[in-house]
Amino acid sequence: MYWANYHSHCRYCDGSHSPTAYIAAAIEQNVKAYGFSSHAPLPFASQWAMSFEDVLTYFKEIHLLKAKHATQLQVYTSFELDYISSNFVSPKQWAQAFKVDYLIGSVHFIDTFANGQYWEIDSTTQVFKHGLELIFKGNVREAIQRYYALTRAMVQQQVPDVVGHLDKVKIHNRNEFFFDEGETWYQQEVQKTLETIAKCGQIMEVNTRGLYKKQAKETYPSTWVLERAHELGLPIMLNSDAHHPSDITKEFGSTAKLLQDIGFKQLQVFWDGQWQGRSFDHTGIDIG
Repeated sequence: MYWANYHSHCRYCDGSHSPTAYIAAAIEQNVKAYGFSSHAPLPFASQWAMSFEDVLTYFKEIHLLKAKHATQLQVYTSFELDYISSNFVSPKQWAQAFKVDYLIGSVHFIDTFANGQYWEIDSTTQVFKHGLELIFKGNVREAIQRYYALTRAMVQQQVPDVVGHLDKVKIHNRNEFFFDEGETWYQQEVQKTLETIAKCGQIMEVNTRGLYKKQAKETYPSTWVLERAHELGLPIMLNSDAHHPSDITKEFGSTAKLLQDIGFKQLQVFWDGQWQGRSFDHTGIDIG
């Protein structure tokens, strides 16, 4: 039994180390398939997205690592694509321009301030409150509904292979109480989003970063969301959203056990160049 992780960030975006360091750590952590998914370049200034100038070097370096470590683990290249409703790049465009193996789609921004700057919803709580007041006049329900509407639009229009950290907007509830996940309106938004993912045939990731960074009490998404996803037969995968080599398999064992308890029998892995479901338990996934 081995682990796999397909959501990771290296020095080309907001990760801490070179791709080489992540591969070395992955091998040490019993990982048999590893995907780099740096934040794709954005059409505006960002502190954490890759620059357009670095894209070719990023792919060249990872392709060299893929060949060098072919007998130890499978290495894949990817982007985490942001969905910007007024200016998004489709996965087909990225796939045509670069040899990507898969793409992760995520929503990090909701609408803009009066000056045209995009509101980043998973920045600091201060930034979250600032956007909430100036863009939505303090109406958190409207802001959260907009977040899930954009997520559904991403699923339908951008059509990534993987939907990233579905409910990350809950991150600010760790500092202040903004909304209750048990409220009917919130659960309806999540349910509609899950149904949209299922209809479009995409994979939903179970992301452990909130747990090991203590940004949330549960995975992205929460346990009750995973239970709904299981009822819908939604395919899932396990990722750590690693920004440091030590993050690659954090909370994998405990999360795998949770997923088994919910009733999931398989995790999706990108193996031998294609998506496939494999059995798993708290010690790993049946690959290799």
